[in-house]
Amino acid sequence: MQLKRLGLFDARVPRYTSYPTAPHFAGGVGNHQFTQWVEAIPEGSSISVYMHVPFCRRLCWFCACRTQGTSSDQPVRAYVQSLKAELAILRRHLAPNITLSSLHWGGGTPTILSADLIEDLAKAVFDVAPLAPGGAFSVEIDPNEIDASRLDALARAGMNRASLGVQDFDPTIQQTIGRLQSYDLTKQISDMLRDRGITSLNTDILFGLPHQTRTSIADSVQKLLTLSPDRVALYGYAHVPWMSRRQQMIPSEAMPTPEERLALFEVARELFEWDGYAEIGIDHFARPDDGLARAQATRRLRRNFQGYTDDGAEVLIGLGASSISRFPQGFAQNTSATSDYTKSIRDGQFATQRGHRFDGEDLLRGRIIEALMCDFRVDRADLLARFNTPPERISELLEQAKAQFGALVRLDDVGLSIPKEARPLTRMIARAFDSYDQNKVQHSTAI
Repeated sequence: MQLKRLGLFDARVPRYTSYPTAPHFAGGVGNHQFTQWVEAIPEGSSISVYMHVPFCRRLCWFCACRTQGTSSDQPVRAYVQSLKAELAILRRHLAPNITLSSLHWGGGTPTILSADLIEDLAKAVFDVAPLAPGGAFSVEIDPNEIDASRLDALARAGMNRASLGVQDFDPTIQQTIGRLQSYDLTKQISDMLRDRGITSLNTDILFGLPHQTRTSIADSVQKLLTLSPDRVALYGYAHVPWMSRRQQMIPSEAMPTPEERLALFEVARELFEWDGYAEIGIDHFARPDDGLARAQATRRLRRNFQGYTDDGAEVLIGLGASSISRFPQGFAQNTSATSDYTKSIRDGQFATQRGHRFDGEDLLRGRIIEALMCDFRVDRADLLARFNTPPERISELLEQAKAQFGALVRLDDVGLSIPKEARPLTRMIARAFDSYDQNKVQHSTAI
């Protein structure tokens, strides 16, 4: 099998939600640099904001996100005060008339916030920058940690897109990964969201989970489809117990093989396509009238830390502990420890700890990788229009990938493309354009 010969089932490669990837960020970017980058945002710009809420009532074993458990509301309320203080600092440095093309609350569990905190925090955000016409306000919702009062508060605050984490509906798999969540509860929350006028429903489902079979994932996908989600993220579960200690609770011997993972993905993909969803990039699906599908059709699809997006803002500001910001000049990440983050904010300064200034060919290589991840092709004309790079250098980079992957990529006068049969290799092909040392970082499997 050609995919096996090329190492698909053994390789560990980045997901390329940024370039360079976060493990390559360093300490050369701090509060002063972050402040300068914020102040350089032109007046009247439209930007994106990501807000990280790191708290959960319980810690799911499969999750490798930066989260912490709490049974009390006290640390949550204190953290919201820090977020509001960070917003106040941001407001002092932003130019006038800034609007939000996208606002996303992630975690952790953003819906751990009580109704009054939801409205208080949303007001604080929109006091800094209002949502632009047609802008998206999305929130990650845990069906186990939400009720009518909090849904009402989110709707009043202007949420127009909700993201429901599903993972898998099989009870045995749920028990194994530490995430119990019935289909009936998920359906109930989905209906409550629709009843409140939420116009876009996103769902996440995982393949490659322990004990997962083709039959079980088919059953979970068919149940998911009864919710009529507008978008679906079909993520491969990344089993990285050396990075996430809680994943050590999951028996490694119950994990599917790489070949089985690919088969699980294909079963789910076929079911989504049979139900009329368009395949978006390497792991998303969307209704044909959804913004992601329209962005893909017009080659406006982008990739950021939340996955695929139709948001075209050039600036993404991350608020909260561990959040990452992207500017035209580079990346900046807040300190990860909640205590250190809170101390910095209380001292009246941003909590930037590390990042990366774009240098050399970073932007060129980053655009090539993003184009491959989004469109499965990169055009010479697009690169020449965007960057002051000699045509010969672009040809050299594309030809190097062609030499490595042979017939699995197509190279012509227009550019480089990945045919459908080779798209499982997309992350590996993208890695061919990555100039940073991947041997120092342990990434998730390529499939």
